[in-house]
Amino acid sequence: MGFARRWIIGLGFVCLALQVPAPAAASTITVFAASSLTEAVGELARAFEHVSGLRVKTSFAASSALARQIVSGAPADLFISADTAWMDDLQSRGLIRTASRCNLAGNSLVLIAPAASRVRLTIGPHFPIGAALGGGRLAIGDPDSVPVGRYSRAALTALGVWPEVSANLVRADNVRVALEFVARGEVPLGVVYRTDAIIDPAVRIVGEFPAGTHAPIVYPAALTVSAHAGTGRLLAFMRGPAGAAIFKKYGFEQIH
Repeated sequence: MGFARRWIIGLGFVCLALQVPAPAAASTITVFAASSLTEAVGELARAFEHVSGLRVKTSFAASSALARQIVSGAPADLFISADTAWMDDLQSRGLIRTASRCNLAGNSLVLIAPAASRVRLTIGPHFPIGAALGGGRLAIGDPDSVPVGRYSRAALTALGVWPEVSANLVRADNVRVALEFVARGEVPLGVVYRTDAIIDPAVRIVGEFPAGTHAPIVYPAALTVSAHAGTGRLLAFMRGPAGAAIFKKYGFEQIH
């Protein structure tokens, strides 16, 4: 075979190689979501994969940790926070598509104890939470950064008991860690979202904090500026009837 012919054939192989479809990773949508959304968003992702043919990769952690990762350049397509503050932070940095921002669901804040605990408390102004701790500590998300911790501090402050408990806290990295401390009986009480409490049989709800004691608990979602082309379809799916049904299944409140 002459040199010229071999060169032409070789060039043909190069052209064919250039026509090979992009790797499957190019069709993957990466979702960064608050840890309290683990089950709901996980199920939503699987349902969307089934109807869309796209792949969804999920990453769950404290909203604060996820937002900081996005600031550092982590490749996320969709961010779902457990409060507005971290979404506001990304918006101020120009890292989300503002027009896509919306609130997906709501939640409430509860006081929990290990399932076998006999603690009984009525949550209200100056309620005896310090005495109920009995020298133990209160598990909450870190109030300096984690949304559930911020809500918890606001509620306990509004009820006049924050000074009583602030020196005896277990500051958890996220709400699921706070839940685990209580579930394992390592602390007598904790503050978590209602949706987290109802999925773990090792804990029971002692009482619910009045909504007026803290900012409304909402889950804002938005596409990042580098979002995959299919991400808008996923967000629309989450906002639609299928998404509403799944959020309701896991105890989240509907946003009107």
